[in-house]
Amino acid sequence: MLKLLGRITSINVRKALWVLDELGLAYEREDWGLPIRDPKVPEFLALNPNAQVPVLLDGDFVLWESVAVMAYLNEAHGGGVLMPKDAKARALAMQWVQWQSTEMGRHWVYPLNALVRKTPGFDDADRLAKSVAAWTQTMGIIEAQLDKGMPFVAGDSFTLADISITLGLHRWFATPIAHAPMPAAEAYYRRMAERPAAAPWLTAATP
Repeated sequence: MLKLLGRITSINVRKALWVLDELGLAYEREDWGLPIRDPKVPEFLALNPNAQVPVLLDGDFVLWESVAVMAYLNEAHGGGVLMPKDAKARALAMQWVQWQSTEMGRHWVYPLNALVRKTPGFDDADRLAKSVAAWTQTMGIIEAQLDKGMPFVAGDSFTLADISITLGLHRWFATPIAHAPMPAAEAYYRRMAERPAAAPWLTAATP
């Protein structure tokens, strides 16, 4: 039985969960990660010395880092169906998976903690404004990509990139900030939200 360690409020955990559900795989999930369960304990650190979620357990095989977990589940348990067979198309899909984890994701840390999680210490109005501005500018990149008219982020087929980008868009739309018009992204998000495997991870409880 596959087992995923992590709290569902983590976007990286939800990436793995969506892949598991998209592939129709049986699995167990165990809550880890603050504020639910501190991962900085020997039991968890023995699995991931970074004290981060998600961690995937597949028998005695242990894997961390969400992008690696997504790719492994797809290859080892999904026959690779969530990535193109062509090397160039596959690389383009992975490009957007990585982009979400780096460029798209790095600007939402301050707004998320200040406005959604109400984390103490995230109360600098200037830093908040600068982070929102940088996040907004970055979101223009994905709006331009989705405005090209392709049905999915990286082309004609649903891939791991769509999981990553849709969850990133969910966080964008769920954060109470002034949102620049993004008609292509909004239409795409609505279509992706109709996928049965997506529904549990695109809720108000999981920004």
